[in-house]
Amino acid sequence: FFSFNGTAGVWRTAAIKEAGGWKDRTTVEDMDLAVRATLKGWKFVYVGDIRVKSELPSTYKAYCRQQFRWSCGGAHLFRKVAKDILTAKDVSLIKKFHMLYSFFLVRRVMAPTVACILYNIILPISVMIPELFLPVWGIAYIPTVLLVVTAIRHPKNLHILPFWILFESVMTMHRMRAALSGLFELSEFNEWVVTKKTGNNFEDNEVPLLQKTRKRLRDRVNFREIVFSAFLFFCASYNLVFPGKTSYYFNLYLQGLAFVCLGLNFTGTCSCCQ
Repeated sequence: FFSFNGTAGVWRTAAIKEAGGWKDRTTVEDMDLAVRATLKGWKFVYVGDIRVKSELPSTYKAYCRQQFRWSCGGAHLFRKVAKDILTAKDVSLIKKFHMLYSFFLVRRVMAPTVACILYNIILPISVMIPELFLPVWGIAYIPTVLLVVTAIRHPKNLHILPFWILFESVMTMHRMRAALSGLFELSEFNEWVVTKKTGNNFEDNEVPLLQKTRKRLRDRVNFREIVFSAFLFFCASYNLVFPGKTSYYFNLYLQGLAFVCLGLNFTGTCSCCQ
């Protein structure tokens, strides 16, 4: 099972009708329909040799809102369909296990939560608490293996891996908040915010957006990222001055720098200086 991509996929009308049609109970209506179609016995085919155009959000804030909607919607959908998956008659036990454990629980809930808590909270704190010892192999082994397995399929993009790792370190903060919000139906769990995209009319669409954001500080600075960067810089400096059993200050400085860059919007089409 894999989730249907609402942007780059084609449906059979019969599958949509048999699955019950589109529903607005979550913010990931394409994933919701894919799950219900799978439970009805339909199978999806991934065609890897077809290329279609796709557009990323135009700003970091827009990207965060998009990722929040997807992460929150996926966790919320897990809450909605877990019982239906367990009781489905046309789905094998192995596929049920894959959908519940691997696709939903691990990827939608556990992965962002564990990654954020471990690398952005526990690891920085461990340099100040000698009793909290985290060996290097325990922190780097599994993530490194997963990263290599994922990246080896696209060797031409290996040069951007360091930047991608740092960027994803920041995004785990937003994905964890979204996953917990969707799973427990907290604030904003079912809020739909349209993702701003530039499109082909860059001059017509983007200039008014930039002019509007100049007037508000909160649109130019992301305060959560700035607070996290200060915390990481403090822990890194402490580890540099008072080295313990392990020295993670280099990694923490890089993480803090990533939080600063994204906190000041040094990415996308708009920065804090514009």
